[in-house]
Amino acid sequence: MGQRIGKNTILLDSKPCIISNAAVVGRKEGEGPLKDGFDAIFDDGTMGQDTWEKAESQMLRAAVETAIQKAELTAGDIQTVFSGDLLNQCIGSNFGLRELGIPFAGLYGACSTMALSLCMASLAIESGAFERVVAATSSHFCSAEKQFRYPLEYGGQRPPSAQWTVTGSGACVLGSTKGRPYIDAIHIGTIQDLGIKDGNNMGAAMAPAAKKTISDFLSDTGTSPSDYDAIVTGDIGEIGSTLLRELLMRENGIDISSVHKDCGLMIFDCKTQDVHSGGSGCGCSASVLCSEWLNGIRDGKYKNIMFAATGALMSPVSSLQGESIPGIAHGVIIRG
Repeated sequence: MGQRIGKNTILLDSKPCIISNAAVVGRKEGEGPLKDGFDAIFDDGTMGQDTWEKAESQMLRAAVETAIQKAELTAGDIQTVFSGDLLNQCIGSNFGLRELGIPFAGLYGACSTMALSLCMASLAIESGAFERVVAATSSHFCSAEKQFRYPLEYGGQRPPSAQWTVTGSGACVLGSTKGRPYIDAIHIGTIQDLGIKDGNNMGAAMAPAAKKTISDFLSDTGTSPSDYDAIVTGDIGEIGSTLLRELLMRENGIDISSVHKDCGLMIFDCKTQDVHSGGSGCGCSASVLCSEWLNGIRDGKYKNIMFAATGALMSPVSSLQGESIPGIAHGVIIRG
C-alpha cells in the first residue's frame, strides 16, 4: 500500500497507469497555442444543446467517451468515474454521465477538480479494489459566467485581473496495469484563505494555496524544483503566477521560475485573444494536462511533472454574503 511521506504526501506503490487521456474544447480554446493537441474542438458553443449547462454536460461526456475509446475499452469496463465541475451540485457531471451506466463518485474541488479526481482515482487503484477508473472534469465559459458573475446579455466590463473561464473538458482512464505515464505520488492540499474577496482576481485568491502545496510537497519529499521538468499550476493566470513565485521565494526560499508553467497562460495567447490575466475554470488545467502534458510525456518530451491544479472554494451564496474566497491546490506527480 501507499507510503505517507510528511503530512500530506502519499507515494503510490501501485504506480497507477494513465492508460489514455482526452481533451475537448470550444472554439476560442481551439484558436489558441495548443490547438493541435486537442482531441476535438467544438465550433458551436452550445454543442447542439438548448442551454449552456447541457452543452457542458455534452462536452464532458465527449471527453470521457473519447478517453475510454482511446483505451480500447467500453463504458462497461470502467468501474467508477470520479468527476465534478463548477455548476451547482455538479450537474455538468451528473447529467453528462448518467446514461453511461458507470458507477459515479461526484467531487467538488472548484478549478482544482482535475487534480482532485486524479488523487481519488489513484487511491482507488492503490486500494486494490479497482482496476480501471476514470478521472474527469469540465467547465464552460457561458455557464460559469451565468452562475458566478453576470448573464452574458448584461455585457459587464472585465477588469485586467479577470480570467476567462475555459470551455473545455479533460478525462483520463487510469488502470492497475504497468505503463506510462504513471502517477507516482499525490498530495492532498490544505485550504488557504488570505481574505481576498474580489471575484475578478482569482489568481490572488488561489496563489497562496498553490504556494502551500508546492512548498509542502518539496519539503515532504526532499526534492527541489530542478528535479522536475515542470511544476504546472492549474489556472492562477498572470497575476497569480507572479504572486506564487514571489511567495515561494520570500517565505520559503524556493525559486521555481525556471520550471513553472501555468495552464491558464498556456491555453490562450493573452496578447491576441483578449483573456486579460489568462484562462481559468476546471476545464483549463484538465484540457491542458490531457493534451500538452500527458501527450508530451508519451512522446518523450517530458519525463516528470508536478501537476498542482488550483481552485477557489467559493459559491454564489458565499460571495453575496460577503465571504472571502478560500483557495485549494492538490498535487499529482506524473512520470513517464
